[in-house]
Amino acid sequence: MFGQIGVYLVDTVFVFFVVLLLARFHFQWLRVPFRNPVGEFVLATTSWLVMPVRRVIPGLAGLDLATLLLAWALQCLAIWIKAAIVGVEPALPAVLGIAALDLLRYSLYLLVFAILVQVLFSWINPHAPMAPVFNAMTAPFLRPLRRFIPPLGGVDLTPLVLLVAIQIVLIVLANVG
Repeated sequence: MFGQIGVYLVDTVFVFFVVLLLARFHFQWLRVPFRNPVGEFVLATTSWLVMPVRRVIPGLAGLDLATLLLAWALQCLAIWIKAAIVGVEPALPAVLGIAALDLLRYSLYLLVFAILVQVLFSWINPHAPMAPVFNAMTAPFLRPLRRFIPPLGGVDLTPLVLLVAIQIVLIVLANVG
Protein backbone atom coordinates (compact mmCIF):
# COMPACT_ATOMS: atom_id res chain seq x y z
CA MET A 1 0.00 0.00 0.00
CA PHE A 2 2.71 2.51 0.92
CA GLY A 3 4.63 1.54 -2.20
CA GLN A 4 1.60 2.35 -4.33
CA ILE A 5 1.19 5.69 -2.59
CA GLY A 6 4.87 6.47 -3.14
CA VAL A 7 4.70 5.53 -6.83
CA TYR A 8 1.57 7.65 -7.23
CA LEU A 9 3.12 10.69 -5.56
CA VAL A 10 6.37 10.41 -7.54
CA ASP A 11 4.42 9.97 -10.76
CA THR A 12 2.17 12.94 -10.01
CA VAL A 13 4.95 15.38 -9.12
CA PHE A 14 7.34 14.35 -11.87
CA VAL A 15 4.70 14.16 -14.62
CA PHE A 16 3.49 17.63 -13.61
CA PHE A 17 6.94 19.13 -14.19
CA VAL A 18 7.74 17.01 -17.24
CA VAL A 19 4.51 18.08 -18.96
CA LEU A 20 5.17 21.73 -18.10
CA LEU A 21 8.70 21.45 -19.50
CA LEU A 22 7.33 19.84 -22.65
CA ALA A 23 4.74 22.60 -22.94
CA ARG A 24 7.54 25.16 -22.66
CA PHE A 25 9.56 23.34 -25.33
CA HIS A 26 6.58 23.09 -27.67
CA PHE A 27 5.56 26.71 -27.11
CA GLN A 28 9.02 27.82 -28.20
CA TRP A 29 9.19 25.34 -31.09
CA LEU A 30 5.73 26.32 -32.40
CA ARG A 31 6.30 30.03 -31.67
CA VAL A 32 3.35 30.24 -29.31
CA PRO A 33 3.46 33.56 -27.47
CA PHE A 34 4.18 33.37 -23.75
CA ARG A 35 2.25 36.58 -23.03
CA ASN A 36 -0.90 34.82 -21.88
CA PRO A 37 -1.95 33.16 -18.62
CA VAL A 38 -0.90 29.66 -19.74
CA GLY A 39 2.48 30.83 -21.05
CA GLU A 40 3.17 32.87 -17.94
CA PHE A 41 2.28 29.91 -15.72
CA VAL A 42 4.60 27.62 -17.71
CA LEU A 43 7.45 30.12 -17.44
CA ALA A 44 6.86 30.75 -13.74
CA THR A 45 6.85 27.06 -12.86
CA THR A 46 9.79 25.96 -15.02
CA SER A 47 12.27 28.84 -15.16
CA TRP A 48 13.96 27.84 -11.91
CA LEU A 49 14.75 24.48 -13.51
CA VAL A 50 15.55 25.63 -17.04
CA MET A 51 17.71 28.71 -16.53
CA PRO A 52 20.67 26.97 -14.84
CA VAL A 53 20.62 24.18 -17.44
CA ARG A 54 20.56 26.68 -20.31
CA ARG A 55 23.95 27.98 -19.20
CA VAL A 56 25.38 24.53 -19.96
CA ILE A 57 23.23 23.28 -22.85
CA PRO A 58 22.71 25.74 -25.72
CA GLY A 59 19.77 25.72 -28.11
CA LEU A 60 20.01 24.16 -31.54
CA ALA A 61 18.31 25.58 -34.64
CA GLY A 62 15.77 27.47 -32.54
CA LEU A 63 14.95 24.47 -30.36
CA ASP A 64 15.35 24.75 -26.62
CA LEU A 65 17.42 21.62 -26.03
CA ALA A 66 17.96 22.46 -22.37
CA THR A 67 14.25 22.24 -21.67
CA LEU A 68 13.79 19.05 -23.68
CA LEU A 69 16.79 17.31 -22.10
CA LEU A 70 15.67 18.42 -18.66
CA ALA A 71 12.22 16.92 -19.27
CA TRP A 72 13.86 13.69 -20.43
CA ALA A 73 16.20 13.60 -17.40
CA LEU A 74 13.29 14.19 -14.99
CA GLN A 75 11.29 11.42 -16.65
CA CYS A 76 14.28 9.07 -16.39
CA LEU A 77 14.65 9.95 -12.71
CA ALA A 78 10.93 9.34 -12.10
CA ILE A 79 11.13 5.91 -13.74
CA TRP A 80 14.19 5.01 -11.68
CA ILE A 81 12.61 6.21 -8.39
CA LYS A 82 9.37 4.33 -9.07
CA ALA A 83 11.34 1.18 -9.88
CA ALA A 84 13.32 1.58 -6.65
CA ILE A 85 10.11 1.96 -4.65
CA VAL A 86 8.75 -1.32 -5.98
CA GLY A 87 12.11 -3.03 -5.59
CA VAL A 88 13.19 -3.39 -9.21
CA GLU A 89 16.62 -2.50 -10.61
CA PRO A 90 15.95 -1.23 -14.16
CA ALA A 91 18.59 -1.28 -16.90
CA LEU A 92 19.80 2.17 -17.93
CA PRO A 93 19.08 1.70 -21.68
CA ALA A 94 15.53 0.64 -20.84
CA VAL A 95 15.00 3.68 -18.62
CA LEU A 96 16.36 6.02 -21.31
CA GLY A 97 14.16 4.48 -24.00
CA ILE A 98 11.00 4.36 -21.90
CA ALA A 99 11.53 7.98 -20.87
CA ALA A 100 11.88 9.03 -24.52
CA LEU A 101 8.66 7.19 -25.40
CA ASP A 102 6.94 8.83 -22.43
CA LEU A 103 7.98 12.28 -23.67
CA LEU A 104 6.53 11.52 -27.09
CA ARG A 105 3.33 10.24 -25.48
CA TYR A 106 3.01 13.30 -23.22
CA SER A 107 3.63 15.56 -26.22
CA LEU A 108 0.78 13.87 -28.06
CA TYR A 109 -1.45 14.30 -25.01
CA LEU A 110 -0.61 18.02 -25.00
CA LEU A 111 -1.60 18.20 -28.66
CA VAL A 112 -4.87 16.35 -28.00
CA PHE A 113 -5.64 18.78 -25.18
CA ALA A 114 -4.86 21.77 -27.40
CA ILE A 115 -7.05 20.42 -30.22
CA LEU A 116 -9.99 19.83 -27.88
CA VAL A 117 -9.71 23.29 -26.32
CA GLN A 118 -9.29 24.91 -29.73
CA VAL A 119 -12.42 23.14 -31.04
CA LEU A 120 -14.39 24.21 -27.96
CA PHE A 121 -13.26 27.81 -28.42
CA SER A 122 -14.25 27.69 -32.10
CA TRP A 123 -17.76 26.60 -31.12
CA ILE A 124 -18.29 28.72 -28.02
CA ASN A 125 -16.20 31.86 -28.40
CA PRO A 126 -13.73 32.01 -31.30
CA HIS A 127 -12.56 35.45 -30.17
CA ALA A 128 -11.66 34.41 -26.62
CA PRO A 129 -8.34 35.83 -25.40
CA MET A 130 -6.81 32.34 -25.11
CA ALA A 131 -7.98 31.15 -28.55
CA PRO A 132 -4.84 32.37 -30.38
CA VAL A 133 -2.65 30.29 -28.04
CA PHE A 134 -4.40 27.06 -28.90
CA ASN A 135 -4.67 28.01 -32.58
CA ALA A 136 -0.89 28.54 -32.66
CA MET A 137 -0.34 25.13 -31.03
CA THR A 138 -2.58 23.24 -33.45
CA ALA A 139 -2.23 25.14 -36.74
CA PRO A 140 1.07 23.50 -37.84
CA PHE A 141 -0.56 20.08 -37.49
CA LEU A 142 -3.96 20.96 -38.94
CA ARG A 143 -2.73 23.04 -41.89
CA PRO A 144 -1.40 20.09 -43.95
CA LEU A 145 -4.64 18.17 -43.39
CA ARG A 146 -6.74 21.13 -44.50
CA ARG A 147 -5.12 20.94 -47.93
CA PHE A 148 -6.70 17.52 -48.46
CA ILE A 149 -9.86 17.64 -46.35
CA PRO A 150 -12.25 20.45 -47.27
CA PRO A 151 -14.91 21.64 -44.82
CA LEU A 152 -18.15 19.70 -45.18
CA GLY A 153 -21.23 21.84 -44.78
CA GLY A 154 -19.12 24.52 -43.12
CA VAL A 155 -17.72 22.06 -40.56
CA ASP A 156 -13.96 21.56 -40.36
CA LEU A 157 -13.28 17.85 -39.83
CA THR A 158 -9.49 18.13 -39.72
CA PRO A 159 -9.32 18.22 -35.89
CA LEU A 160 -11.25 14.93 -35.81
CA VAL A 161 -8.93 13.36 -38.41
CA LEU A 162 -5.88 14.54 -36.45
CA LEU A 163 -7.30 13.15 -33.19
CA VAL A 164 -7.85 9.77 -34.86
CA ALA A 165 -4.27 9.81 -36.23
CA ILE A 166 -2.88 10.73 -32.80
CA GLN A 167 -4.87 7.93 -31.18
CA ILE A 168 -3.42 5.46 -33.69
CA VAL A 169 0.11 6.65 -32.86
CA LEU A 170 -0.64 6.33 -29.13
CA ILE A 171 -1.83 2.74 -29.67
CA VAL A 172 1.41 1.97 -31.49
CA LEU A 173 3.45 3.58 -28.70
CA ALA A 174 1.58 1.57 -26.08
CA ASN A 175 2.55 -1.63 -27.87
CA VAL A 176 6.18 -0.56 -28.35
CA GLY A 177 6.80 0.35 -24.71
